Amino acid sequence: MNRILLLLLFPFLLSAHTVSELFDALKSHPQSKSDEISVKKAKAGEEKTYSKLYPEVNLFAKYDNYSLPTGMIPLAPNHMLSLVQNPSHPAQPFSYNIYSTGVSISMPLFVKSIFTMADKAKMMQKSAEAQKKINLIKNEALIVGANANLIYLKALEKALEGKKRSLQETKKTVEIKVGNGRAAASALYMINDRLNQIDIADNDIEIQKRSVIGTIEGLTGIKIDDALAMQKTAEITKNEFGSLQPLRERVKADRLETKAQKEKLYPSLYAHGSYMKSYGESYNTYDSISEEYGNVGVVLNIPIFNMNQYEEISLAKLESAKSEIELQKLSDELSSQARVLQESLPLLENSAKLYKRSIDEKKKLLEIAKLNYTNARLSTEEYLRYEDDVVEQEANLYKTEAKSWQTLMQLAVIYANNIEEIVK
Repeated sequence: MNRILLLLLFPFLLSAHTVSELFDALKSHPQSKSDEISVKKAKAGEEKTYSKLYPEVNLFAKYDNYSLPTGMIPLAPNHMLSLVQNPSHPAQPFSYNIYSTGVSISMPLFVKSIFTMADKAKMMQKSAEAQKKINLIKNEALIVGANANLIYLKALEKALEGKKRSLQETKKTVEIKVGNGRAAASALYMINDRLNQIDIADNDIEIQKRSVIGTIEGLTGIKIDDALAMQKTAEITKNEFGSLQPLRERVKADRLETKAQKEKLYPSLYAHGSYMKSYGESYNTYDSISEEYGNVGVVLNIPIFNMNQYEEISLAKLESAKSEIELQKLSDELSSQARVLQESLPLLENSAKLYKRSIDEKKKLLEIAKLNYTNARLSTEEYLRYEDDVVEQEANLYKTEAKSWQTLMQLAVIYANNIEEIVK
C-alpha cells in the first residue's frame, strides 16, 4: 500500500537543486524524446530505400471465365499441331473456366537512382540527428535564460524588501512628527503610497516568477521553488555556426534528390520469374485437368521520353535552389546577430560594474538624504526620490546580469556549443 502511494506521489516529488539536474531531466522529457523519434524515422527512411533492392515475392490465386475454350498454358506449335491432327486426343488443355495458383518474383539488378536515394536518406538522417542536438541546446538555453530571470526577480524582491524596511523606519519618525504637528499629514500619505507600490511590485514579481517556473517545468517536468545558483565555467567556442548544420545536411540531401531524379532516366535492369499451376475442365472430354507453367527473364528498361520525369527533375532543382538560398540567408543573418551579441557581452559586463559603483554612491546619498529629511532640511518628495533611485539602479544591475546570461546562451545556440560545459 505504501509502495502504491509512493508511486502515485512520485511525479510531485521531482525536484532539482542544480542546473545540471534540470539538464538531465530535460533529456528524458517528452520534449527531447520526440526528437529521438524523428531520428529513428529518418533512419527508417534509409532502410526503406535499400529495401527496394530486395526481391519482391508474391503468391497468387485467380479464376477466369471465358466465352470460348481457352488454353490453360501457352502451347508450342508442334504440340498444338498434334492436338489438331488428333481431335480425339483425350482431355485437351482448353477450358471455359480456369483456376490458377502460383508464385511470382521480381527484383532490380541495376537501378542507379536507388543508391543515390539511399545516400539522400543518410543525409536526412544526419540532418535529423543535428536537429536533435540543436533542439536540446535551445531548450537548455531556455532553462538557463529562465533561471537567470528568476535570479533577477529574486534579487529585485530583496532590493524592494530593503526599500520597504528603510521606508518603515522613516515612517515611524514621520508618524511622531505628524502627531506632534511638526510635519504635514501629506508626508505620511506619500510614504504609505510608496509602501503600497512596493506591495504591488512584489505581487507582479510573484506573477512573473510563477510564469518562469512554469516554463522550466514545461521543459523538464520539474517544478523548482526558487532560482538555482549557476556559474559560467567555460567560454563560447566560435565555429562556423553549428546551428545551421541541420540545414546544411538538408541542402546536401536536396542535391542528391535532383541527382536521383536525373538517374531515373538511366537504363535499368530487372529480373523476374513466375510459376503457375492451372486447373480446369477439358472442353472436349469434360475431364478435370491441370497444367504447370513457369518462366524467368531479365528486362532492360531504357527511358526514351518521359515528360513527367522531366517535370520531377525541374521541381527537384527548384527545391535544391530554395534550400541553398535559405542556407545563405540564415548564414548572413546569424553572422550579423553573432557579431552584435559578441560585441554586447563586454558592454554588458562593463554596465554591471558601473551599476554596482552607482548603487554604492546612491546608498551613501540615501543615508545623507534620510538624515537631512529627519532634520527637516529635505522635503518628503526629494527624500523618496533617493529611495527610488537606489532600487531603480539595483533593478538595472540585476536586469543587466540576466541579459548577460541570455546573450551568452544565444551565442551558445548559434555556435551549437555544449551548454552543460559552459554553465554549472
